[in-house]
Amino acid sequence: MALLSAHQLVKKFPGVVALKGVSFDLQAGEIHSLCGENGAGKSTLIKLLSGIHPHGSYEGRFELAGQEAQFSSIQDAARQGIAVIYQELALVDEMTVAENIFLGNEPRRAGCFIDWPLMQRQAQILLDRFRVKIDPNTQVGSLGVGQKQLVEIVKALAKDSKILILDEPTAALAEHEVIILLDILRDLRARGIACIYISHKLDEVFAISDRITVLRDGSSITTLPAAQTQKAEIIRHMVGREITDLFPRRASQPGETLLSVSHLSVADEHGTPRLTNIHFELKAGEVLGIGGLMGAGRTELLMHLFGAWGQRKSGTVELSGTRLDGLPPAEILRRGLALVSEDRRRYGLVLEQEIGFNLSLSSLHQFSRAGWILQTRETQQNQHFFDSLRVKATGLTATVGRLSGGNQQKVVLGKALMTGPQVVMLDEPTRGIDVGAKLEIYELINRLTAEGKAVILVSSELPELIGMSDRILMLHEGRIGGSFTRAQATQETLMEAALGTFSPA
Repeated sequence: MALLSAHQLVKKFPGVVALKGVSFDLQAGEIHSLCGENGAGKSTLIKLLSGIHPHGSYEGRFELAGQEAQFSSIQDAARQGIAVIYQELALVDEMTVAENIFLGNEPRRAGCFIDWPLMQRQAQILLDRFRVKIDPNTQVGSLGVGQKQLVEIVKALAKDSKILILDEPTAALAEHEVIILLDILRDLRARGIACIYISHKLDEVFAISDRITVLRDGSSITTLPAAQTQKAEIIRHMVGREITDLFPRRASQPGETLLSVSHLSVADEHGTPRLTNIHFELKAGEVLGIGGLMGAGRTELLMHLFGAWGQRKSGTVELSGTRLDGLPPAEILRRGLALVSEDRRRYGLVLEQEIGFNLSLSSLHQFSRAGWILQTRETQQNQHFFDSLRVKATGLTATVGRLSGGNQQKVVLGKALMTGPQVVMLDEPTRGIDVGAKLEIYELINRLTAEGKAVILVSSELPELIGMSDRILMLHEGRIGGSFTRAQATQETLMEAALGTFSPA
């Protein structure tokens, strides 16, 4: 008997049918992956299984151990042994790791007082069991994104859940943290705990899964044993067509130098050096890939170039021959340097506002006269980018916070491109989005370079860096660990450079 089974689940929202008859089952001790493009229905399915969409708000049924489940809330699902780790973390930055792990379930003495020493000891036992090397007394706000993700996982496992649902759990993890997580999941499988694993990273899906179910346009297309299928087949089912080239970089002829960074050294707000002697040039028509391990300084470099982070200690930055010294982000944007940040929900979007509001937010000066917004012109330009980027939504008035991750990313890209930049800096632009949406972003990169613009591409995925970059810089502890042409780059040499062990021949 299946531990969990779903039968013809249908979920409708005003104007949208999110699930159109999804069926699958989960066995005890199984890792079952769900794959599909953004908007395929994965997030809606998770919210239904976890009680966010309560019983009665959808058609069809799902069962736990043969009994129909009728959850009215998240708490109902948790009491039945279902825990969910969402892509957007649910931790309290002002609390310690131990306090977050036991939040709402704190050990107590005398029936009412929190037993702080016991909570810290139990937290340490859990962290050790899952090989997470973090002090339980550390404030969560001081941790990196990858470490926060591991704390979230330990928090879920502390509840002795029977079913663990993981939504893009490795999107923010470094490679060594991914290895730790996959080992944790294999250990859980051996103990009979079942996992529903959602990821766009097919290498991970095949490394960890027993079976794979593909969703497309709200329907379950097929369920296949992982050992009896291949990535190409899963991608074909996901997008409904064959994809022969995952990284369709088209060569372009480099032109004049657009961005020049010379001997740049930067400290953080405490005066601690974070970037040291960074230097490179970027020409029109080029894609410069920047890689490195978490904490290597990739995001800090882009944020500093954009005027949003750090104290410059030495060096210069020039855009088309003009120095960019001490300018605020708004002025740097006007000069032609745009940034698409890694955390699109925090820094890139106003989630409660409409698509149109977000698209033109950085370009309102183009549509204003004497303090008034020319709404017709603004709407026309918004519609142009909405259509050209193929945003999947009912229209410009759709709320951005309700879009899938891939479509939110398209809106962030559109907002940057509406400013008419010469250089576009993309920080992890394909993180957490599906294969089809990735290809659209890759084609957008090709279009930008064909128009004579230049792109800086920061990515944690080495195949993406190699496949889409003309040149690659690997950072190691705030310094350049190695510089490579596309022909010179291999995953092995890039990793050596990221670790600081690369020696040019």
